Amino acid sequence: MPPTPPTLPDGATSAGSGTEVDRKTIRRAVAASALGNATEWFDYGMYAYGVVYLSKALFPGAAGEATLFALATFAISFLVRPLGGLFWGPLGDRLGRKAVLALTIGLMASATFAVGLVPSYESIGFWAPAILVMLRLLQGFSTGGEYGGAATFMAEYAPDAKRGFLGSFLEFGTLAGFSFGAILMLLFSVLLGEERMAEFGWRIPFFVAAPLGLLGVYLRKKMEDTPVFQELEAAGEEEAAPKTELRDLFRIYWPQLLTLGGLVVALNVANYTILSYMPTYFERHLGLSVDTSLIVPVLGMLFMMVLLPFFGALSDRIGRKPMWWFSLIGLVVAAVPLYLLMRTGIAGAFIGFALLGLLYAPQLSTISATFPAMFPTQVRFAGFAISYNVSTSLFGGTAPALNSWLIDLTGTDLIPAFLLIASSVVGMVALWFVVETAGCSLRGTGMPGREKAPDKNR
Repeated sequence: MPPTPPTLPDGATSAGSGTEVDRKTIRRAVAASALGNATEWFDYGMYAYGVVYLSKALFPGAAGEATLFALATFAISFLVRPLGGLFWGPLGDRLGRKAVLALTIGLMASATFAVGLVPSYESIGFWAPAILVMLRLLQGFSTGGEYGGAATFMAEYAPDAKRGFLGSFLEFGTLAGFSFGAILMLLFSVLLGEERMAEFGWRIPFFVAAPLGLLGVYLRKKMEDTPVFQELEAAGEEEAAPKTELRDLFRIYWPQLLTLGGLVVALNVANYTILSYMPTYFERHLGLSVDTSLIVPVLGMLFMMVLLPFFGALSDRIGRKPMWWFSLIGLVVAAVPLYLLMRTGIAGAFIGFALLGLLYAPQLSTISATFPAMFPTQVRFAGFAISYNVSTSLFGGTAPALNSWLIDLTGTDLIPAFLLIASSVVGMVALWFVVETAGCSLRGTGMPGREKAPDKNR
């Protein structure tokens, strides 16, 4: 069980042992972190829910072929996320979390905004998908530093005893951004109709990324760096250079890199299968209308948003690992029955999606508390960013295209359920090696949840 929360003076709380940070500052830190996540997933929501219009406007070929090209382009951005992690992660550990995060959210928002400006395939031919690919690569590169940095920033500001609860709001931002992007696409689809939506309406939601990005940059520039990083910097214990940090990461902390990567396989195959691919799955393989295929997952995600703070707070009381065991075992047992339920009609689709969300939410709600605590302060940003993004690029962003290709290849629409089961088994193997860190301090150069730091000289 995590330790009893410390007694705090009025108007103050603790960002780990020994440092008092006022509640207003912590709320701003959580908001600044969550807004970047929301901006990232706002783009994913629009892309996933507007893929039918994007494929018609920017890609050649028949509907099915163009959709597969569009989903493959969605996956392309994930190829450069490890490069983003390698670039931004060491910078965040040497220069601070704040400076890097202001840059990454600005780049992400700019790339998303520019997608709305790409001329159609009819106008410029193959330049249209080529420009889209370049923008997706820029978005992926910036995202390579965004999520790991935002989670690290939030975790290092949060009190040890409330890290799960406060961290859940980062994932609340994930679903809020995804839902907002999806709702905008749906709203314009209803208002404009299929013809005008295909002609120009799909572009409008992408322009909303500009004010979101500006707000995110403003909030992050107004924040101080995290108390945990400031202490490390004052003690002169940050890594001397990126080369030194990367050497230490791969030589000393490789077990943590592998373990986190295994958890991310389970997390992101579920994430991109349940959230990003589901509208396409409902329309192409279950025969639901375009609007229904959008509405059902949006309602399911709103349901998940309500659960996240509850599960985050519960993880502070019982630990992170029990939450993950419940989620992974539940998905292995229930994935196939729930996908069979979704075949039965609109009601079955909604109930099945909601129950998948209920099983997935314990993972989602605890990411920001679990993953940063797997590394010590001096390599935390880089360790998280590199491991998370390598695993995501290989197994997460490719999930929508892989699902679509395997369904066409095998002829069975239960492929997404089988992928959920396989990835959850990988996650269970990784979870066996995870050290419980609920309530543990993130301060200093030692491993959270362990008494001794790894020996750099071994």
